[in-house]
Parts: sequence; structure tokens; C-alpha cells
Amino acid sequence: MSFLMLGSAVAGCSGTRTAAPDASPAPAALDWRRVATVADRDRLRRWRDAWTTTLPAARAADPAGVAAAGDLLAIDRALPGATPPPGRYRCRVLKLGAAGTGARAFTAYPWFDCHIDDQGEVLGFYKDTGSQRPVGLIFRDAPSRAIFLGTLVLGDEGAPLQYGQDGDRDMVGVVERVGERRWRLVLPWPRFESQLDVIELVPA
Repeated sequence: MSFLMLGSAVAGCSGTRTAAPDASPAPAALDWRRVATVADRDRLRRWRDAWTTTLPAARAADPAGVAAAGDLLAIDRALPGATPPPGRYRCRVLKLGAAGTGARAFTAYPWFDCHIDDQGEVLGFYKDTGSQRPVGLIFRDAPSRAIFLGTLVLGDEGAPLQYGQDGDRDMVGVVERVGERRWRLVLPWPRFESQLDVIELVPA
């Protein structure tokens, strides 16, 4: 039931404007631990390993690019106020660690459009543009940390898969504030291209 609630709410925050469920989810469904898959809980437990595995290789591959990112790539940079307010955002993706032959140890992509909306006890997150578009929910967890659960929308797909339906598309991450009006979504051990994705978020 938790997976169904998450899938419905995720679809509701996407550009497809799918209607949200009529009934409010039970309080238990708002605890990300009750919603996350076993595989995603494992990825989240190993978030620090993702950082320590990929950051040295990224620095070696592009020292200037990593240095320019500043606090965005500081492992323990997590300020109070982890949940970003609803609104329009500029977002960019930094991929660290090479997963597969031919992948680079560090890639910084240009800015894209994202938005966050208020869905009551949770926030909806959606990357509006780009060929890989995470979409999902942000669960409040601690003053300096929130948890993201969602799925990856690819190419010209018009709607996200339901969370838990395809492990290769499922995403789990940590949302942290790293500066004044600056947040990041850290996605450890993604299934494609990299070993750690960091999405920078700044209000548009």
C-alpha cells in the first residue's frame, strides 16, 4: 500500500498532472523507512562509501571542476533546514565515479529546470528537463537531512514508473542544505553511468 501511495503521489507531481489519491495516506506511509525498498535502504546505508569511493577519483580526473563545486561536494556539509521550500529551481547534475567502460570519473552537466511542490507531509520533486529526470517525494527526516525516494524518467517518457516496480529505475537519496538558498540531492550508487550523483538546487 505504501508503494501505491508513493507511486500515485509521484505521478501527481510530474508534468502529467495525474490526480493524487482522494484519501490521505496513513501516517505510517509518511515514514520513508516503511516505503523504501530493501535495495534502497542498503544503498542509503552505504552513502558514505559512495562519497569516499568516488571523490578521490573525481579530483584526479578534474581537479578544477571539483574545486569549483566547493561546498556542494563537501561530504559532511549539512546545515539545518534540509527541506527546500516549494517553488521553481535551477538544478544541475554532477556525476562522480565511473560505472562501466568509457564512463568518466567526473562530469558536470549544465543547468536544467526543476520544481518542488507541497504535498502535505511530504514534498514532491521533479526535474522538468533533460534526458534523465528524477521524480519523487522528499520525506522530512532530521533538521539537517531529508530523504528522497523516487524513480527515473528517461527520454520522451510522459509519466514515471511506480516506485518499487523497477529496481533499475528506483532512486534513493539524501537532501541537504549546503549554503544560503542552496541545496543538494545526493544519490548514492545509481544504476546508470556513475557511482554517485549530486544534484545542486538553487531557487530560479
